[in-house]
Amino acid sequence: MHCHHFAAKRCLSCHWLDKPYPQQLALKQQQLTTLLAAFKPAQLFEPVASAEQGFRYKAKMVALGTAEQPMLGIVNAQGEAVDLADCPLYPPAFAPAFELCKAFIQRAKLTPYDIAARRGELKFILLSQSRHSGRFMLRLVLRSKNCLASVQKHLPWLLAQWPQLEVCSVNLQPLPAALLEGEEEIILTEQTLLAEQLNQVPLYLTPQSFFQTQPVMAASLYQTAADWAAQLQLQGKFKRIWDLFCGVGGFGLHLIQAGQSLTGIEIAPAAIASASRSASELGFTNVQFQALDSAAFASAAAEAPDLLVVNPPRRGLGEALCKDIQRLAPHWLIYSSCNAQTLAQDLAALPEYKLLKVQLFDMFAHSSHYEVLTLLQRRD
Repeated sequence: MHCHHFAAKRCLSCHWLDKPYPQQLALKQQQLTTLLAAFKPAQLFEPVASAEQGFRYKAKMVALGTAEQPMLGIVNAQGEAVDLADCPLYPPAFAPAFELCKAFIQRAKLTPYDIAARRGELKFILLSQSRHSGRFMLRLVLRSKNCLASVQKHLPWLLAQWPQLEVCSVNLQPLPAALLEGEEEIILTEQTLLAEQLNQVPLYLTPQSFFQTQPVMAASLYQTAADWAAQLQLQGKFKRIWDLFCGVGGFGLHLIQAGQSLTGIEIAPAAIASASRSASELGFTNVQFQALDSAAFASAAAEAPDLLVVNPPRRGLGEALCKDIQRLAPHWLIYSSCNAQTLAQDLAALPEYKLLKVQLFDMFAHSSHYEVLTLLQRRD
């Protein structure tokens, strides 16, 4: 992938872009192999490669410039404002979408926030697109409600110009800190969810719910987990599945088969509502999603599932949850990780489990980051 911002050293966010893509993939596989060598995986599969550009369906842009001449991008290490509206990581529909966002900023007179002076209102533009429908969700991160009336006044104009805009909201982040978003979300459109579909499984994204930035790779990740679970079912039937850190239900809804039960746990109530809606549409009756802390749920549990699925944030499972997994002793464990370092730490804290399968999914091309899917079995 060629990027003129990277070539000019204005944006180095894709810090591996100077390496040919096959070399990037080989380096990631080598790092993963080294990290997991002590656990002697029975099978280490070839990595799943990414498209090299146009794969990122979620953008996080800093609002820069002025209300009259807005820019969307980053402030680089040299302190320069860099407009990334033409970033090649995004699909073609993002460039005109960013231009409409800029026109809306001008029309609503949204002054970009100045960190040093602590003045201005608009901090970030967060934009997501459904690959399935082509529809968009736009979130405006504001310092306060001072411009809320102006946003509401001019929103009908934006919706008329941009028929693909499904959901629009304002997020309030009042702190002068490097935080992407705050707790309060004000949805301004009739539609509150962005519909996505992966492998014939409907998923519904709320403004604050977590979802992978690359839907093609996410679909491959979920399908691989489903295939592994189906193979286990052939070896010996299991009935109870837990999906911890379940988000909007992607893993659990891909894995469950007839005759099985699924319990999904996620701390965000909006994500749980989305997962429950998907389960209902798929006709699953023996499914329960609950808005709880995953570690607290496991700590209070007395009986283990047959298959435990975990997809924790970058910090990993942690010592306490690993101890509870050891205590509960589910027969099978599928662990999806976005941080191989903390994955290795957690595997060391799960000595009662042997590592059967490992596969790398290159969710984040041109960087050192990647997703890993693992299958573990309790030792006899």
